[in-house]
Amino acid sequence: MTLQLTHRSIKSYVLRQGRLTDAQSHALEYYWIDIGINYGVETIKPDRIFQRTAPLVLDIGSGMGETLVQLASNHPENNYLAIEVHKPGVGSLIKNAVQRDLVNIRVINHDVIDVLKHQLPDNALEQVYIFFPDPWPKKRHHKRRLVNPEFLSLLKPKLKAHARLFLATDWQELAEHMLSVCDQDPGLINIAGKGHYTPRPDWRPITKFENRGIKLEHGVWDMCFCLK
Repeated sequence: MTLQLTHRSIKSYVLRQGRLTDAQSHALEYYWIDIGINYGVETIKPDRIFQRTAPLVLDIGSGMGETLVQLASNHPENNYLAIEVHKPGVGSLIKNAVQRDLVNIRVINHDVIDVLKHQLPDNALEQVYIFFPDPWPKKRHHKRRLVNPEFLSLLKPKLKAHARLFLATDWQELAEHMLSVCDQDPGLINIAGKGHYTPRPDWRPITKFENRGIKLEHGVWDMCFCLK
């Protein structure tokens, strides 16, 4: 039986394209050809776009790219593909990657739903990161939250066997929502046990969102799921 997905017309983001800094504009103009991947409906070949074979990690909503750049620097053995809709963030990520001479980062400036539907190959990803997504705290906006059953049904075919999905948030209600959605998915296993959060992984850099949450005396909730 083939799962029929409805068209997702409600976005998990709102484009608030702030002004590009000169450095971000320069990075986009001169280095997009090296690090940027144009969105299209043809399936990409990771070995070709990175010009090497290595484990592929997907970072969904990379923001300004600080976390991804640090991870790519710490783990040169991995290839990292970022998906980010906000152009200033993409410019910042490219700028910082170039400054560190990192060759294991690529970025797509587009909606992750479209990328999963059309551009990413199946059975390609070793790990997926969704760190501090927009919590959409108002009840009327909950439908905008990225992690939902439809999203997981698109993501799972892209994962290799036993691939890991890592999530983190400083909003308790969003943590409960993501934990519940992922726990109910029959194709995922909660590494910490159903209904439980994982300890903060040592390898995950502290983000500005995490620091903000700590200052506001919010908790931080990490989750890790494995594809069956």
